[in-house]
Amino acid sequence: MRLQHESLAFQMLAAAAAVRGVNEGSALPLAIENAAAQYRLDRVRDAATRGALQDLAYRTMRQFGTARALVTKLVTRPPGALVDSLLAVALALLVEDEQGEGGYTEFTVVDQAVSAAASEPKTAHARGLVNAVLRRFLRERKALLAEVRQDDEARWNLPAWWLDALRKAYPDQWTALAESANVRPPMTLRVNTARVSVPDYLKRVLNAGMAGVAIGPQAVRLVRAFPVSQIPGFAEGDVSVQDAGAQLAAALLDLADGQRVLDACAAPGGKTGHILELANVEVTALESDAQRATRIDENLARLGQQATVVVGNASRPQDWWDNRQYDRILADVPCSASGIVRRHPDIRWLRREVDIPRLVTEQRRIVSQLWNLLKPGGILVYVTCSIFPTENEEQARWFGAQLPDAIRLQAPGQMLPGSMDQLAGGGNGSQEGLPTDHDGFFYARFQKRP
Repeated sequence: MRLQHESLAFQMLAAAAAVRGVNEGSALPLAIENAAAQYRLDRVRDAATRGALQDLAYRTMRQFGTARALVTKLVTRPPGALVDSLLAVALALLVEDEQGEGGYTEFTVVDQAVSAAASEPKTAHARGLVNAVLRRFLRERKALLAEVRQDDEARWNLPAWWLDALRKAYPDQWTALAESANVRPPMTLRVNTARVSVPDYLKRVLNAGMAGVAIGPQAVRLVRAFPVSQIPGFAEGDVSVQDAGAQLAAALLDLADGQRVLDACAAPGGKTGHILELANVEVTALESDAQRATRIDENLARLGQQATVVVGNASRPQDWWDNRQYDRILADVPCSASGIVRRHPDIRWLRREVDIPRLVTEQRRIVSQLWNLLKPGGILVYVTCSIFPTENEEQARWFGAQLPDAIRLQAPGQMLPGSMDQLAGGGNGSQEGLPTDHDGFFYARFQKRP
């Protein structure tokens, strides 16, 4: 049976292929691209279908703990990886429906999931199973959810070790943080105020039939998300898509014209572009992944900006550094990404507890090496998109003690996701004046003694 690309059945099947990819260890964006290629989805002609595939895959990842527990409970014999993932997609939609967020009727979800299974030779044998499992869930929904949610991973849609880390770090607020991980993130823009003021840009948004609100000095949050092709001024470089919390990085560098700046771990170039919007500086954008480094050039070209893009490892400057010290260094280091999990819901299922000590070691190695590249009197900004203290405040204290001639300056410290900064601890700065809706970030600043 051939499915139309516009059908929910086709989109669920493609999303199931993406979910299977995550189960096999791929990051969700790559898994989605692989699924789109597998089902021959053209970027232009099938743009709407690709968007639906992405939406379904992301929604499934946010409910994956619950969905996976339900599949384990309701299926006695493993039906195969693709059927398993198709059931997870369908159950995630039905669980969302319980929360008033599903968007499809129960009948539609069941009918289209069965059609999806029937359409593939490799899954057609399981169409009866898919029908039976989903109908049983609808009959026994309350009891089944109550049973599987006795397990914390199914209840909170976060791995057990992640929940333990939240409880330890935030004993009074961990439930709010766990809940925030499953909230859809806002679409936030960074306005290039060298070209257009925030009030004027908000008028352009309104004239385009959209609604937005200012949530920071350059940050505008749209009431609902739109494709970037529809966003006023995006193609011309007047605005970029960037979380409000991430927009603090460039500002904290305290830039001035003529400075030499290193943006370490720079891809995809959002912070690099912001640096160049704020001052007339010479920027080296460093990225270890050659493929990701090409995105820096692409993003800068849209903004009409230029930087020296270098492919290299931040912890091995001997391989790429030209022996000229920098006035400013932005160290946006590899981390658990626990602060951006609402935006990248696959991270929770790909990250492992054993990754954290390795990341801590890498963060220390990177900053210790970059410190040697900083001029006396220069400033290094340490950034993570994490909410785990082991990567954040504990690291900042280690840097303060270990880096020669380091003076710790005022910075926001720990910023928690959403509008939860009043819950944050650590750091040596005030939370006043920060944007009001953002992902989780940590900021520390160090000056090398003149």
